[in-house]
Amino acid sequence: MVVFEKVSRQDLQKMKGFSEEPIKTVYEELRLKKGEVTLVLYSSGKLLLQGKKEAIEVVAKELEKKGIGIQVKPEAFRKESGWIIGTDESLKGDTFGGLVVAGVKANGELRQQLTELGVADSKTLDDREVLAIAEKIKKIVPCEIQSVLPEVYNRVKDVTKLLNTLHQECAQFLFPGKHVVDKFPGCMVGEVQLEKAESKYVEVAAASILARAAALQQLDYLSAQAGFRLPKGSTHVKLALFELKERGLDFRKFTKVDFANVKSFLQEN
Repeated sequence: MVVFEKVSRQDLQKMKGFSEEPIKTVYEELRLKKGEVTLVLYSSGKLLLQGKKEAIEVVAKELEKKGIGIQVKPEAFRKESGWIIGTDESLKGDTFGGLVVAGVKANGELRQQLTELGVADSKTLDDREVLAIAEKIKKIVPCEIQSVLPEVYNRVKDVTKLLNTLHQECAQFLFPGKHVVDKFPGCMVGEVQLEKAESKYVEVAAASILARAAALQQLDYLSAQAGFRLPKGSTHVKLALFELKERGLDFRKFTKVDFANVKSFLQEN
């Protein structure tokens, strides 16, 4: 798979010989096909080229010649042999939501498929892309996701221990394989503990996408329970905390009550 960014629907009108096809997800804006190549345009402005390598190269050159978008350089992942299990987490720094850890297992053939799919560090993708690619990852490789809601998270005395346990459980579910962990403070699991592992191992990058997709789904679930949209992150959350209080909702079911901003809010209000 080849990816171009900063592409619009109007840009693709310059591409002749392509026929429009029905879109397959709510995150797609346009889907075109010509011969062995399919173009998928997302509302984020990213264009994915799918199909046989030789045919994709021809279309990519045509896009560049017509000045359509900018081709994204693929991640330079490490070349490994044998089975690798990569694990990563999400929601750890978010005020709302609990904790999610995901694991992905791949060998040489599956690593190639993940790379062709356009797998990259989830922080480089927007939410729509994460959700769409996550579903494709699940169809390609063995994977495991552990999602902990705030109500359970808030009963745990040692969050680092919980994080280690979730990473280990994902790896054990996918065993055998060499376990690579995106290193976090207090990390005690994994044969390879590496900071920014999602930019070095495609398995960890795929796990980061699954974890973030599950985190978004958890926030959607909690938002439905709360009756309003819960924010991501921890920077602009005070209005949402006020909304929780106004609705008389239990903070332990929606937030991490050990976070400084939540403690401060509850003390002041």
